[in-house]
Amino acid sequence: MTQQHVLVTGGSGFIAGHCILQLLAQGHLVRTTVRSPHREAAVRSVLTDAGMTNGDALSFVVADLTDDAGWADAVAGVDFVLHVASPVRPGHVDNPDELVVPAREGTLRVLRAARDAGVKRAVLTSAFHAVGWGHPHDDHVFTEADWTDLDGPGVDAYGASKTLAERAAWDFIRAEGGSLELATMLPVAVMGPVMGQDVSGSNHLVQRILDGAMPGFPNLFFPIVDVRDVAAAHILAMTAKDAAGRRFLLSNGPAVAMKEIGALIKARLGGAAANVPTRSIPDIAVRTGARFSAELRTIAPDLGYARRTSNEKARRVLGWQPRQPEEAVIAAAQSLVAKGLVKEKRTA
Repeated sequence: MTQQHVLVTGGSGFIAGHCILQLLAQGHLVRTTVRSPHREAAVRSVLTDAGMTNGDALSFVVADLTDDAGWADAVAGVDFVLHVASPVRPGHVDNPDELVVPAREGTLRVLRAARDAGVKRAVLTSAFHAVGWGHPHDDHVFTEADWTDLDGPGVDAYGASKTLAERAAWDFIRAEGGSLELATMLPVAVMGPVMGQDVSGSNHLVQRILDGAMPGFPNLFFPIVDVRDVAAAHILAMTAKDAAGRRFLLSNGPAVAMKEIGALIKARLGGAAANVPTRSIPDIAVRTGARFSAELRTIAPDLGYARRTSNEKARRVLGWQPRQPEEAVIAAAQSLVAKGLVKEKRTA
């Protein structure tokens, strides 16, 4: 691929960081946004520690999703935009607008700036939360044709923020996008190698399992995708001829039971997995606790339900070839241990 100039929003983020690493390794010029000029050194240090090559091709600009300032500079001279930055806080949130407003308004702010600067295509990081929630629990196989029903059960503020932001993006492109093209990425639970000391996305689940923060495993299932494959899909969608105007569901394989995730970690990490629980938590216990806990109320509707997904479009259109979910889980667990982000094992 010829060298391109790419803006990646939110350079301190988990997915964004992996996008930056891969873009630089492929020889592209990369610009990324940070909310404060003081963040540049820290982000560059994290990327260097993660194996960044060609770091001289990386530049920074200060811009915030809640403010117009900086975005014209961020997109100036850019060929493509990977808009990855968005608040990530699954579960109960006291004020949903803390997620919904910056996700939706920030997305529109980035797209307007990209359009005005003549950017060729924007790739937006949406989420499976914009696809697979609020629906009946049946054998339906979710694809890019599905949208989350915001009035259905189990939809949290994060799911609402991703759904509303992505819908707003497509509405913008149809109504006033000009020549700007859009593709959206819909990853399921993203796990994989941690960068720096920040634990993001579904790696929090792996961390809690390793810490023994849960007494046991509720009857929950997670479709999983590796962060390195999510980044690769973004870059493929950036230039693939037929990617414009399409959504891409990024998943790989059947949803994995939480207790199986725990068993996998315990089997592969030896002594570092001493805190990993082995017992299951009965559904009745979770549902009873949900009467008193907002966090449990969020997960209770999904007990026993394994969402089925198809990645056929991403494989066919993008030529995407993802790793197995087990690789993502183990890479996450090993990196958490290596970086000292897991509590010491309990003593008797």
